[in-house]
Amino acid sequence: MIKFFAKWLPIFFGCHCLPERSFFIKGKQFPICSRCTGILVGIFLAICTFFFVQIPIYYLIIMTIPMIIDGSVQAKTKYESNNKLRFFTGLLFGYAGIQLSLILHLKAINYIIDLSFR
Repeated sequence: MIKFFAKWLPIFFGCHCLPERSFFIKGKQFPICSRCTGILVGIFLAICTFFFVQIPIYYLIIMTIPMIIDGSVQAKTKYESNNKLRFFTGLLFGYAGIQLSLILHLKAINYIIDLSFR
């Protein structure tokens, strides 16, 4: 099972898997970089808390901004983020992205259901 995830996680995330941007567990590199790890954890948290935690959409949109800024600045300048910041911005992005997706899907489903009962 571990080999399965080690193979498919980088493909699923489109991860570069650079060692200097990845976490290591007992001397072994995690299959995805720290930012993708944060996104993955954020996705799981969002799914687990969706029906218990309701965050307004505008806050969710704001939660995506730190990763966009950090990644863009890092890509366009010589600035190098650290793995803790990459993880945290990825966590916010993954959580907000999935919450937004679930909210929009539920709104679309409710809209379709409302249309069918008119």
